[in-house]
Amino acid sequence: MSKSERTKAFIIETVAPIFNRSGFSAMSLSKITTATGLTKGAIYGHFENKEELAIEAFKYSVRRVLKDLNKTVNKGETPLVMLLNVAFFYGSYYEYNKEFGGCPILNIGVDSDNQNKAIAQLVQSYNYRILDRFSQLIESGKKSNEIKESVDSMLYAKRFFYIIEGAVYMSHIMKDGSYLKDVSIVIQQIIKQELQK
Repeated sequence: MSKSERTKAFIIETVAPIFNRSGFSAMSLSKITTATGLTKGAIYGHFENKEELAIEAFKYSVRRVLKDLNKTVNKGETPLVMLLNVAFFYGSYYEYNKEFGGCPILNIGVDSDNQNKAIAQLVQSYNYRILDRFSQLIESGKKSNEIKESVDSMLYAKRFFYIIEGAVYMSHIMKDGSYLKDVSIVIQQIIKQELQK
């Protein structure tokens, strides 16, 4: 990496938790310069505007989560175990995201919905990617004869995702990780009782 690329990466990594906690409108240039120790000119030498920096910060945050989610999921040796690993990952998600300011999908999704169309659309595109990943795991489980053929893969992907995000919201607002620990158990029960052959 060149010095310029390293500086850009440093700015994104430093700003990502600020953006995640504060949202787009509250992410002021003074907060950015204070956190990075760089001048306004140095920031705008790497990003066209605040929106571009916010988009890159969001992408960084979500990629971090998806990388770690995939790492946990891929420890499973069969599609069914991989699907159960989704539940295990989110069981400790409150602690995982604590220092980062919470779940970027939820935080930035809600914050940007009525404020910034480009960021809101980006959040939506990542939601579709997560839904597709969950649905593909269920489809793989059908092919490996571990999951009932009659199961509607996308319907269950959506159910898993909305109960996860509901538990993320409750854990964050109540400062209590038990909601996510419980949702992990609930998803495992749904998989074993409704999906598994």
